[in-house]
Amino acid sequence: MANNVTKAELVDYIAGKTGLTKLEVKAVVEGFLDGIKQAMRQGRRIEIRGFGIFSVKARRARMARNPRTGEKLPLGKRFTPHFRPSDEFLAEVDQAIKARATTRSDTLL
Repeated sequence: MANNVTKAELVDYIAGKTGLTKLEVKAVVEGFLDGIKQAMRQGRRIEIRGFGIFSVKARRARMARNPRTGEKLPLGKRFTPHFRPSDEFLAEVDQAIKARATTRSDTLL
């Protein structure tokens, strides 16, 4: 359904919108992503109003199965990154996809 957008394409798009150089934008994007990763490594929650919430979720320990051999293996408790979009963001995406489906405009960003 959707085409992937790479970090480089995102940097190009932001540079075009802001007038900043690609190197400046790349540094900001990488710093932003690093900040999110660092906070999540500490188990912290990141809330960006109008966009969503990044958090860490605990997954319980369970028995898993090796699909190749069928052997049961214990899988310990682990923590995974989680993103929950805001209601505003969900509504924007829903409206944009519905509008795109009627006009079939294929733009990158």
